[in-house]
Order: sequence, then C-alpha cells, then structure tokens
Amino acid sequence: MKQDKAPSISIIIPVLNEERFIGKVLDHIKATCSADNVKEIICVDGGSGDNTIQVIKAEGAKVIESEKGRATQMNTGAKHAQGEILYFLHADTFTPKHFDTIILNAIEQGYESGCFRMRFDTKNPILRLFASMSRINHTLCRGGDQSLFIAKRLFEKNKGFNENYRIYEDTEFITRLYKQTKFKVLSEAVITSARKYREKGWIKVQFHFGMIHLKNYLGAGPEELYQYYIKNIMNY
Repeated sequence: MKQDKAPSISIIIPVLNEERFIGKVLDHIKATCSADNVKEIICVDGGSGDNTIQVIKAEGAKVIESEKGRATQMNTGAKHAQGEILYFLHADTFTPKHFDTIILNAIEQGYESGCFRMRFDTKNPILRLFASMSRINHTLCRGGDQSLFIAKRLFEKNKGFNENYRIYEDTEFITRLYKQTKFKVLSEAVITSARKYREKGWIKVQFHFGMIHLKNYLGAGPEELYQYYIKNIMNY
C-alpha cells in the first residue's frame, strides 16, 4: 500500500486500577516509538479507585472514562481515536523498540491486522514455552497480551469487539479477523507481566485458561466463559 503520507497510529489502553504499571508502560511507549507516527495515546478508564487517572494525565496521555469492561472500554477508545491505525495494548505490556515503524511496514505490505509475538517477564520455563507458541499464526495461539494492530476502517467494518464478552473478547474478535483478512504475526515480541500467574499459581491459571479455550471451541457462550473465569481464576 503506497501513500505519500504514512497513516498515523492511535494507541488504545483499557485501564482499571493500574497505577502500579501504567506510568512505566507510558514511559516505555514514548521511548520505543516516534512521535511522528503515533498520533495519540488513549487510556480508557473503567472506574479506577486508585491514582490511575492522575498518573496517566501526568504522563500527557488522554483519559476517556467508560463503563467497566475491556470490550466496552476498547470500543470507546476506538470511537474517539483519530489515527488511521488502531493499536490495542494491555496496561502491563511493554512494546518492542520501533514498534510503530514495524506496524506501519506491515500495513504498507498489505496486512490490515496483526499482533506481535509475546514473552512473559519471567524465567519460568513452562510459561516461556507457552509464550513461544505465540509465533504460530493460528487462532489457538492468539490472545490480547500480544497486543493488536488493525486498520480503523477494518475495525469499524467488523463493529469492533463484542461487548457480550467480559473475558475472551480479544480472541473472539481476532477469530473473526482470521476469516476475512490476512493476519500478520510480527517477528518482534512484546513483554507482558506474568503477575496473574505469580498471584494465582501458574499451573492452575494456565490450566483454566486452556479450559476456557476448549469451552469456547465446544460452543460455550460469553456468559458461560465469564462465569468459569470468575469461579476458577478471579475468585481462586
């Protein structure tokens, strides 16, 4: 895709009580991209009760308030985004160097959606093994921790994230994208926090996430997936 002027990127980060991480992530974004390519960083807050909003404002990023729910928050951010490319990022995930240029190069090559590979911030060999599977270009190996770039036109055509999904919204949306467009898995990796695995126990968390994948494959709806998550991961 040849253009006189490269499209700009809007980074969208859903947040909820992320004062511990969000400042570091925003600093890291600015250190790993060019301001010429990134039009804005939009943090969509779902009702934080800590200092998340104050930290974001101190970093110079935009804050938009939204109803709680990752799908709802990301859709809200997309509606306000001014860039031609949307880049969805978790509040505890760190971008690779020159990530903006890497994304724009993929767009120029004809890929309208894609993600980075992913690594955890841990030396746990099992988690490192699971993370290494993110290089495989298949829906079973996709997840929100890998971040997601998508042309805004394509995002709007697909009506964004399905807000019925209070979990698994990333994978559900990406599965739809796989059916109609070339999805690019970039060779560079984002680094995401393994905090949930540290807090809950990596064996049980990985097992239950696997069960969620299986339940979805067998036809479970968004509410059944959410209730399983609440029972076995959130309330564990």
